[in-house]
Amino acid sequence: MMEAAASSPVVPEALAEATRHQPRARAALLAALASPGHAYIFRGPRGAGKAAAARAFAAELLADGSPDPDDARRRALLDPSPHPDLAWLRPPGAQHLVEDVRESVIRASSLSPAEGGHRVFVIEEAEDLRDESQNALLKTLEEPAPFAHLILICSEPEQLAETILSRCAPVEFGPLAPDAVLEALGRGQEAAAAARLSGGDVGLAGLLLDERGAALRATAEAAARAARSGETPSEPWRGLLDAASEAGQEAGAEEERRLVEEAEEMAKRGRKGKLTREATEQVKRTERRARTQALDLGLALCGAWYRDLAAIASGADDVVLNDDRRAQLAEDAEGLDPAKARAAVEWVLDTRRRLRVNVSEELALEALWLRLAASLAR
Repeated sequence: MMEAAASSPVVPEALAEATRHQPRARAALLAALASPGHAYIFRGPRGAGKAAAARAFAAELLADGSPDPDDARRRALLDPSPHPDLAWLRPPGAQHLVEDVRESVIRASSLSPAEGGHRVFVIEEAEDLRDESQNALLKTLEEPAPFAHLILICSEPEQLAETILSRCAPVEFGPLAPDAVLEALGRGQEAAAAARLSGGDVGLAGLLLDERGAALRATAEAAARAARSGETPSEPWRGLLDAASEAGQEAGAEEERRLVEEAEEMAKRGRKGKLTREATEQVKRTERRARTQALDLGLALCGAWYRDLAAIASGADDVVLNDDRRAQLAEDAEGLDPAKARAAVEWVLDTRRRLRVNVSEELALEALWLRLAASLAR
């Protein structure tokens, strides 16, 4: 057990930086370092700094009892980390693989630490654990080894079973304020709009400012405005699907390049890399995940446009997210019943939810835009 400080504890440098805008999480993690538990869930919106805080927290756990604490901490903070007692899982596709969870967490958590007195297992995007993976984790959570610590990083805790949630100590993260996002991005009207649209996610705000993100935002804006124009083109949603497909193909190609490099490196060491079939499946999962995320982001941007229309039509201009598109928003909001704009937001959100359960993308989008045009057209 770590020695607790008598009064104001010294905040480790990496943890201080990772929780700079999360005082509540910082206080919880400092208390946890004084008496580490076996399982935690870092919960809050995407981009709130959960992963950075988890890595900093893991680094302090692994430094405790290490023969060289500074070096253990340094290695744990690297991404990817070469520390033998830190396992970090990210979903290779739309979901975590059950075998990855069993091998890298469940079986490995019973092995004694290679260094120091702790082993740390981090599961990023834990909401993507399948039911089978969650059930398999239960025994590890119920009967943990005294040196093992599990950290679940989750943006949608409602996707996890109550039996998982009840066995993890929560560490709460709130959305970053737009000013905090702007601090990371720099100033400017486009940056201010990206900060508002991101919902406190610095990574998403940065994406909206790069070439691909700006193109997706323009595509979403055109699709959203088409329903209001009264001159709806054929398949106004098609651009969203095309952009999602392009994002998926790029991510798949990048994953394929990474796997080839990994196989070549392992061959130099006389070891076998992933089997061709397994590697092909991983590329497909990566492509599918990126496509799904890009389509969801495009729809979220459409929803944000209709939210802004409702705000302007209601006279609440100060809460507009698309701050750099006020002229276009004012044009679309003229004569619009704000209740219809609010209904449009709900319809978009409902479509996003349904697309998570493998409904036909084309049919879902076609139905959505027909509904939007019927309600919003001038």
